[in-house]
Amino acid sequence: MANNSTDTIAVATGNAHKLTEIETILGRALPGVRFVSWKAFGDFEDPEETGTTFAENALIKARASVAATGCASVADDSGLVVDALDGEPGVYSARYAGVHGDDDANNEKLLVKLDGVEENRRTARFVSVVALVYPDGRELVGEGTCEGMVGFAGRGTHGFGYDPLFLPSDTPGKTMAELTPEEKNAISHRFHALENLCAQLAAQVDEA
Repeated sequence: MANNSTDTIAVATGNAHKLTEIETILGRALPGVRFVSWKAFGDFEDPEETGTTFAENALIKARASVAATGCASVADDSGLVVDALDGEPGVYSARYAGVHGDDDANNEKLLVKLDGVEENRRTARFVSVVALVYPDGRELVGEGTCEGMVGFAGRGTHGFGYDPLFLPSDTPGKTMAELTPEEKNAISHRFHALENLCAQLAAQVDEA
């Protein structure tokens, strides 16, 4: 079911929390726009993420959503980049151990790979890229990071992915999984990427 209205933006996710976060932040720069999960338009298959960078994968998903829905679309791609591992797991963060979304296996593999690496060399960052693609071909890409360290053992029950192992620089002594959702959203890589995208949208308005 295509919808060519510029008052609606499809969000290429089935995650309700991610949809709410994107709507809350981007809604400031796009007042009056309705944000809807692209799954509301039909039963579409997720595109294959063949990119070698977060930006490439975000654009793949956003472009696929535009083709499927006919609406302007937003998509994000994110992951953990560990300096001592030359950027791993990077774009393969969700499937680092071989099975997509197996958080326990991914965390276990990360700890094994970092075995013997001292604390001051365990620097890392979460990276997020958010792409906004319009049916007319216009594309904007916002980028954000959250700097920190990889711990030696998981702690906390909030969040997902590598959150139990990641110690953000902004919250000393606490893993991402020990933060409340509000605390996490205030410092997260996706928050910074969305803020960056908002700034680009505001700049376009000022230039118009």
